[in-house]
Amino acid sequence: MKEQFYKYQYPHPAVTVDCIIFGFDGQNLKVMLIQRKSEPFAKMWALPGAFVDENESLESCAERVLQKEGNISGVYLEQLFTFGSPSRDPRERVISVAYMGLVKTADFELIAGNDELQIEWKDILEVGNLAFDHNLILTTAIDRIRGKIRYQPIGFELMNAKFTIPQLQQLYEAILGKSLDRRNFRKKLLSMQILKQLPEKQQNVAHKAASYYEFDRERYDVLMKEGIYLELV
Repeated sequence: MKEQFYKYQYPHPAVTVDCIIFGFDGQNLKVMLIQRKSEPFAKMWALPGAFVDENESLESCAERVLQKEGNISGVYLEQLFTFGSPSRDPRERVISVAYMGLVKTADFELIAGNDELQIEWKDILEVGNLAFDHNLILTTAIDRIRGKIRYQPIGFELMNAKFTIPQLQQLYEAILGKSLDRRNFRKKLLSMQILKQLPEKQQNVAHKAASYYEFDRERYDVLMKEGIYLELV
């Protein structure tokens, strides 16, 4: 039997993956950006990304991007959105699938790859004009985590294993971009019963020493199985 070959009579846009990696340094919410070496948009800052190889999955491409362009591996990524404006890339029609991840900045030493001039953690409040439509992608990602952090404990992925409630509040304020009432935040968070208080307290601090806590993953999983809705802030 003759093998049949099919030829599609439709254009084949290029596909890329762009990665939005948020980090927390204990005070501010950061995003990982690279400074482009080549045109288009040479020397401009951008999100790390790459064209998807023909036999490569989107997830594998995202992992390759982070390893090659930032020396980052083992990060949990979730698909954010697909961006496909016809004019988003001056070279050709390019559709980009964006992936988002959360890390602690202290866990990784960023090392720029051969295709970029620099790689840095940038405060999200100080990000300027980015290449392509990356400002739109970044804004979409910020809106996503601001929504998720209200009902999912994603913030704990950005904290150390043990933390104080004031430190956790600082993270929430950095992500939400606004101040939160200290007493209300503490009361609501503790009422969820997803934190375990540890016996140790802060040492060598000028103010009253705060207790350390850790995230109770088992308790959270039980609540999710029972269909109990959490409104953290």
